Amino acid sequence: MSAAAAKLKSASRAEQHLQKRYARERRFRLLGLISVSAGLVFLAVFFASIIGRGYTAFAQTFVQLEVEFTPEIVDPLGTANNDSYSEGDYQRIMRNALNELFPDVTSRAARRELGKMLSIGGSYELQDMVMADNSLVGTSMTLWVPAHTNVDMLAKGNIDPESEARDRPVSDQYIDWYQRLDEMGRLEKRFNTTLFSSGDSREPELAGILGALTGSFYMLLVTLLLSFPIGVAAAVYLEEFAPRNRWTDLIEVNINNLAAVPSIVFGLLGLAIFIDWFSLPRSAPLVGGLVLTLLTLPVVIIAARASIKSVPPSIREAALGLGASKMQTVFQHVVPLALPGIMTGTIIGMARALGESAPLLMIGMVAFIVDIPEGPLDPATALPVQIYIWADSPERAFTEKTSAAIIVLLAFLLLMNLTAVLLRRRFERKW
Repeated sequence: MSAAAAKLKSASRAEQHLQKRYARERRFRLLGLISVSAGLVFLAVFFASIIGRGYTAFAQTFVQLEVEFTPEIVDPLGTANNDSYSEGDYQRIMRNALNELFPDVTSRAARRELGKMLSIGGSYELQDMVMADNSLVGTSMTLWVPAHTNVDMLAKGNIDPESEARDRPVSDQYIDWYQRLDEMGRLEKRFNTTLFSSGDSREPELAGILGALTGSFYMLLVTLLLSFPIGVAAAVYLEEFAPRNRWTDLIEVNINNLAAVPSIVFGLLGLAIFIDWFSLPRSAPLVGGLVLTLLTLPVVIIAARASIKSVPPSIREAALGLGASKMQTVFQHVVPLALPGIMTGTIIGMARALGESAPLLMIGMVAFIVDIPEGPLDPATALPVQIYIWADSPERAFTEKTSAAIIVLLAFLLLMNLTAVLLRRRFERKW
């Protein structure tokens, strides 16, 4: 074989090898594109499912009534003061106004059924109005009061009036009353402020997430106040001051392992230490914050160490060359330059803590809490646990509230992650 033929054969083999390499690269890119597309499709289906089932919870149905504050009903003690007004039967006032709209309903059983179209929450609103302004006693006015859950479900189409009677929670007569109210123009859907201004309730139309949001806030506050300084201090010591020996290697391995430990293990640890040993109050945000601190610390330490390690050695050498001590070099030059990465890692760790429910279930934060917590020692629940509680309820109204709470939780998580990204881009240094 001549040299020219050998050279040609070698070039042909190189060309074939190059074509195969290009083909593998195209296949790899195609597989990557398919994977990303599949992930986006699944994410879109997830968000569409959650939003599709939960957006209706942000609206609430109200009934327009001509309410008369009859003195005999509002002031049962006859003392004309708030002590007596607090004992008034305001639910009866609303039922009387509703009965005026349906004069054909005369039997006691039918009127009792008719009264179930109104939420008990309306009586609390009337009571607050009278106690805030006593001059309302003896007067009448037009008010929009919240409707019962069944009326709300009918207005939102979650109860099919055409279905069999045994398959729906309301009777044919109830549906007829609802349709007549609708024809009178006395039904209206408004933004559901109760969802964001009330705690949990057995009545779906009165249930809100404010208590859970407040509990989550106190827990995250405790977590931040503990995990950030402890985590950053540990990262600075391990990265800048700790000697390289078997003990520091053991500590580093354990920190990395703790970051992968299932969260429920931290719940068991918190139950054994903080509740059984230290006798801290069960269901308190303080205990939840301590447990979430244990969960978040490894993430903060790892992120802080990576950020400190990314600071170029020339920064340290320059500071030391100008006469700065080791402490001055670390805390006046290295840590400020690493702070954007540290903050990003902390926010991501806090976002993980916000979405955790398993460790909180172990320390009793799954209890039914109606009152809004006023401090980290008051009984409370958290938003993920509130979602768990509502998801376990068989009522259809709680199903939409579950999805609405998930939407709120996802919004907070997205906001926290977006904040982390913006902080990184805003303060990140290019070396």
